[in-house]
Amino acid sequence: MYKQRSITVIIPALNEEPSIASVINELFALGVCSGCGHVDSEQFLKGNLTHSPSSPADKVAELFCTSCKHKTSHLPLVDTVVVCDNGSIDETATISRNCGAVVVQEPEKGYGAACLAALRAPVDKDLIVFVDGDHSVVCSELPDLLDPLFSGADLVIGSRTLGACESGALTFPQKLGNRFASSLMRLIWKQRITDLGPFRAVSQQTLDELQMQDRQFGWTVEMQVRALQLNKQLVEIPVTTRKRIGQSKISGTIRGVIGASKGILGTIVKLYWRELSSKNTVLPKISADSDPIHAMRKK
Repeated sequence: MYKQRSITVIIPALNEEPSIASVINELFALGVCSGCGHVDSEQFLKGNLTHSPSSPADKVAELFCTSCKHKTSHLPLVDTVVVCDNGSIDETATISRNCGAVVVQEPEKGYGAACLAALRAPVDKDLIVFVDGDHSVVCSELPDLLDPLFSGADLVIGSRTLGACESGALTFPQKLGNRFASSLMRLIWKQRITDLGPFRAVSQQTLDELQMQDRQFGWTVEMQVRALQLNKQLVEIPVTTRKRIGQSKISGTIRGVIGASKGILGTIVKLYWRELSSKNTVLPKISADSDPIHAMRKK
């Protein structure tokens, strides 16, 4: 719970056995002081090692607040973590459950497919945060990501470009592809975009309006483009990026890089074409089978 809003974190995961426990534990280690509202990290986990209590009252831990310098009751900032196991062949799902996460299964491979499956989980969702399960995100920066939502922002993107990036955290293909896609979006929609990073926060209400459909690598860019097309307030904040644990499923292989590039650029073209073709003020739903290039040739 953060500023009287429930927080759900979604983690799409594929073979993240080496890192998933640390990510979930970092999220559940964030505690909000009932006295001053300050968010403490790490100390909360030490005071409340079991996260799956039967009632909200069981989640309270009496801890020393590093801000107001008093021992006060702390509640977890993150209410629920939902991990979507996207066909892992390791112990990702088991470890996630043992750490207190809700686990859902999505056998269809795809970043977007995993996110959509996690969003269907039967848990309360108000403010939603997307985090990768590879330990690249510094979870203690979560309050910074959430704060703009309380000041009028509809979608908040954690920009790796604007923030500090550990050496080796982003590969050259990632940097190049990210820069090209961001520049293309700025050119088309006339708004400064610096990153398509996965660390982002949005309300369930806004997500419903965005009508997310992409099931592959175009998920993140679809969310940003949809927000721009619907005149939502999109905010970027600098975030710290750590070198991931394990090999990247995308940038770690040539096939992954090509697939991601095709998915991202294809999504931008498809959404832009639909915008030009539509005379409606309300953004229409996009068919997964729509082919803008083919349609343009038919005309």
